[in-house]
Amino acid sequence: MSFTAIPILDLALARNPETKPQFLAELRHALLEVGFLYLQNVGIEDEFFKKVIEEGKAFFDIPTEEKLKIEMKNAPSFLGYSRLSAEITAGEIDHREQIDLSTEHPIPGPNAPRYYNLLAPNQWPSPEVLPNFRPVFTEYMKRMGKISIDFTSLIAEAIELPADAFNKYFDGNGETQQHKLKIVKYPDVGFLGGNGKEGNQGVGPHKDSMLSSYLLQASHHKGLQVQNMKGEWIDCPPIEGTLVVAIGQGLEALTQGVCVSTTHRVLSPAAGQGARFSIPFFQGVSGDASFEDLENVGVGQVAEHIKEARRRVLEQNGGRLDDVEFTFRKGGVASTLGEATLRNRVKSHQDVGEIWYPDILASIKEEQARLKEKAASPAREGSGIQQPPAVGTAAVEAH
Repeated sequence: MSFTAIPILDLALARNPETKPQFLAELRHALLEVGFLYLQNVGIEDEFFKKVIEEGKAFFDIPTEEKLKIEMKNAPSFLGYSRLSAEITAGEIDHREQIDLSTEHPIPGPNAPRYYNLLAPNQWPSPEVLPNFRPVFTEYMKRMGKISIDFTSLIAEAIELPADAFNKYFDGNGETQQHKLKIVKYPDVGFLGGNGKEGNQGVGPHKDSMLSSYLLQASHHKGLQVQNMKGEWIDCPPIEGTLVVAIGQGLEALTQGVCVSTTHRVLSPAAGQGARFSIPFFQGVSGDASFEDLENVGVGQVAEHIKEARRRVLEQNGGRLDDVEFTFRKGGVASTLGEATLRNRVKSHQDVGEIWYPDILASIKEEQARLKEKAASPAREGSGIQQPPAVGTAAVEAH
């Protein structure tokens, strides 16, 4: 039976040798059958979570001119502020306002690969308007970086790989790895007014792109939904004291399909409900990792009985049905994760692409036009075979 609720796991169990086997069994179930989970007792104090939420919400109350000083299109890093409805997912406008941050890196040298532009200093709001914002989020990203890498080692153990199996894909063994974070405001449909008539897409159906992400739901609203194997949308409402963990496409690729990356979306709050706030943290992976390595070397073979368990899940549910294709494949334009990530960012933030990456944006638009033309072409006469519809692919960073 396909899942109808998101499992809740207690990370405290993993810290006790007597209860760790129970935790790994529960984690294996979530990885093979759901691709999403709630995680409690992650090791961050409730008071600090409250500070993170308080500072995150406060950002949206500063004057518009202060936000525009740090607008994303000011730099080629895709870090900074995005106005309402400036991002695109699955070909449709996302009705959200946000700021993108990352663990900071110096500006890359002139001879560095182009995707190194993604490694850069943040565009921070002025301390004159938000004096505590930078120290709070610097500390939060640092702590979440460690939590995410430690949790990835538990994922490895849950599917009987060595605990350090994924470490080769973290820069500096994790010490210098870039991780990213968004602070997002989803206005309700009433606030959107005329724009709301285009739909209530806070974020369109997508899968996360790398290994794992960790969402702090910063208000009481529902909105996040996860698609099960029957194609049904399952609510993932806020639960106090938890983070929502999503498995990314990179992890699915590395584990030969065992750890499932699940399609999800965000619906804007209904009119009168007020804005929904969320703070997702995205575990990074080295941009230098090649698709050749990911598909031919990776982390080694997952045990056959684990693969068989995943096959049984698929058989019991009549195969896999979701709204987003698997997009981590070699043979495309990009040969490294960094190149693929850069293309995805240009695709999602076309205003930034127009300024800093016009050639990549042009290439993406040509590719989209070809796919659209192919989808519109009729089936061959007399073949008796109807061509399948094109599926909009999206490997993005959202929630």
